[in-house]
Amino acid sequence: MLRPILRYGADALQITARPVDDFGTDLQTLIDDMIETMYAAPGVGLAAPQVGVALRVFVADPSSGRSASDLVVLVNPEIVEQEGAQREEEGCLSLPGFTARIARPAQVVLTGVDREGTPVHLEGEGLQARVFQHELDHLDGSLFVDRLQGIRRDVIVRRVRKLQRAGKW
Repeated sequence: MLRPILRYGADALQITARPVDDFGTDLQTLIDDMIETMYAAPGVGLAAPQVGVALRVFVADPSSGRSASDLVVLVNPEIVEQEGAQREEEGCLSLPGFTARIARPAQVVLTGVDREGTPVHLEGEGLQARVFQHELDHLDGSLFVDRLQGIRRDVIVRRVRKLQRAGKW
């Protein structure tokens, strides 16, 4: 089932998600819905808070569905290593129509568990590392625009507010 994606300004996007401790049917349904919603959007990642669920879960597929083996489901993720630097254009399903160049580490190592609760160790670089970090930000109540400063951030925030006032957000 497709779930509505919350947009920038929704309170639920600013809350730190809680760890998952129940791997039952509700979690499995949430993950299936998130995968379907991510691909339909279309996007390369989606975190549970973006669909209004404050749990530490994200799905990601940097191939946008072109390679089934690229789909990642990670529960209770943590970055345990990071190195290098990249500064690339980044967008967000919760901020449709807006992008900005964001600096992030070029390589990350994550730990967590899969949808059944089995421990997982993932390494990502380039776009995959960026997607992992972006989704982890959502789990901590942050969006890419929160990483911007000064005029770059102000321009996006002002445009969103204008769209909100016009009823188009």
